[in-house]
Amino acid sequence: MKRCPNCQRTYEDASLNFCRVDGARLVEASPEEPTRLIGTARVSDEALTTSVLSESATKVTSSYPPVTKYAKSGDVNIAYQVIGEGPIDLVFVSGWVSHLEYMWEEPSVARFFNRLAAFARVILFDKRGTGLSDQTTDLPTLEQRMDDVRAVMEAAQSERAAVFGMSEGGNMCLLFAATYPERTVALITFGVFAKRVWDPEYPWAPTPEERQKFYDALEHEWGGPLGIEDLAPSRANDESFREWWATFQRRSVSPRAALALARMNTLIDVRQVLPTIRVPTLVMHRLGDRDSKVEEGRYIASRIPGAKYIELPGEDHLIFAGNQDEVLREVEGFLKNVESAPESDTVLATILFVTSTIEPNQERGKVVERFHAMAKREAEWFKGRVGDAGDVFIATFDGPARAIRAACAINQSAARLNIQVKTGLHTGLCQVSGMRLTGPAIETTGRLADQAKVGEILVSNTVMDLVSGSGIEFERRAANDVDSKMQIFSVVCKD
Repeated sequence: MKRCPNCQRTYEDASLNFCRVDGARLVEASPEEPTRLIGTARVSDEALTTSVLSESATKVTSSYPPVTKYAKSGDVNIAYQVIGEGPIDLVFVSGWVSHLEYMWEEPSVARFFNRLAAFARVILFDKRGTGLSDQTTDLPTLEQRMDDVRAVMEAAQSERAAVFGMSEGGNMCLLFAATYPERTVALITFGVFAKRVWDPEYPWAPTPEERQKFYDALEHEWGGPLGIEDLAPSRANDESFREWWATFQRRSVSPRAALALARMNTLIDVRQVLPTIRVPTLVMHRLGDRDSKVEEGRYIASRIPGAKYIELPGEDHLIFAGNQDEVLREVEGFLKNVESAPESDTVLATILFVTSTIEPNQERGKVVERFHAMAKREAEWFKGRVGDAGDVFIATFDGPARAIRAACAINQSAARLNIQVKTGLHTGLCQVSGMRLTGPAIETTGRLADQAKVGEILVSNTVMDLVSGSGIEFERRAANDVDSKMQIFSVVCKD
C-alpha cells in the first residue's frame, strides 16, 4: 500500500508511483513515521513549512487531466471540471481569461489546483466567451456570469459551495455571495479589486490613461506574454512560463474578444455590494501586487462585515506564481474553521417599485387588478419575485439588467392599457418574508419612483454600476431629492 505524502490518500496498487489527485510521488504507507516527500528529501510534518513539489511530481498531473464536461446556462454551454473529493465544495473563478485544459500544461498551475483538491471538491469552469465555453457575440454581464456559476453548480450536483475568486473573477464572487447567501458557504478572494478605473474615493485603480495604454497593448501585442512583468514578476524571466502564458492567453480568447472584455471590466464597480455580504469571508492580497494594489484588498476587507484579511509577501498578481503554499495554507485553515451561517431572510436584490395613476373615468379596482396581473407576468418572465405591497407593484430580481428589462416591458404594457406609471429601481439589502418585502432599500426605491416622471424609469448608481456589458443606456438626472450621496439615472428604453 502507498500513501500520498501531501493529501494522505492511500492506494492499494503498489505499481502506482504518483497521486492522481495531488501529483506528489507516493511513499510506502508507514504508521510509524508520518512524513512528507519534498523533491528527494523526507522531512517531518512538524518541520514542514513552505514547500515546493519536484518538477517530476507536478508534471505528472498533466498526464491525468480532469474530464471536461458542459453545463447549460440558458442557451450557452459552459465548460467545467470537477477534481477532488473533499468535504466542502469550492467553485474557483479565474481572472479575466481562462482555458480549462491548457492550464494543466503548466506544472505550477496543476500543482495549485491539485493542492486545493486535497481538502475540497473543486469545481473549475471557463466563463462564457472564454476557453472551452461557448463564444458569444454579446459581452457577458455580472448577472449572466452568476447564472453560469449556478448552472455549473447544479450540473456538478453542488447545493452549496465556497466561492473563490482571483483578480477579475473576484468581482462576480462578491456579488454572488451577497445575492445568493443560501448557496454560498464562504467567500474567498485573492488580488481582487472593487473598481477598475480611478476615482477620487478609490485612487488606487488605474487611471483612464493607464487603461488606454493597456488597450493599446492588447491591440498590438496580443499573442506574446502580455503583462507578464506585472502579473508574475517572479516568473518573468522563465522562458518556459512566458511561452505557456502567451499560449494560454491566445487559446483563451481572440484579440478582439480580449479588448472587448478589458473595456467591459473597466466599467465594473462593486463598492456598494461590499457592505451587503453576510457570509464568512477571507480576503487575501500580496503586499507588492503590481496589478491590483494592496490598498484595494484592504479597502474590500474593511467594508465586508466580519471579513478576515491576510496580507502576504510578494509581488505576483497571479495566484499560482510566487509562494503558493502561503495561500493554500490560509485557504485550507479558513475552510476548516468555517461555521455554517444561520439562514437569513436578508438578501441583496434589485428592487422594482412601480406606482400607477388611474384616470377618473376608469374603475379603479378592475384597472389595478389588470395592471398587477400584467406587471406580475412581465416580472416573472424576467425571473422576478413579486411582493405584496398593496396598490403599488413591487418585485425583486437577482440581477439588475433583468430588473431594468422587466421595468421597460411593464412600461410598454401599461401604455397599451392607458395606465400611467412611474418606476424606480435600486440594488440593496431587503428582508424577504413570504411575499412581504421590507427594509431601507425598499423605501429608497419608492422615493425614486416618486421622483420619476410619468413613463420614466429612474435607477440609482448602484444599479448602473452592475450592468456593464448589458448594452443598456442611461441619461444622468441632475435633480436628486432621494439621497444626496446617490447619483440618479434615467433608463433609455428601446422598442
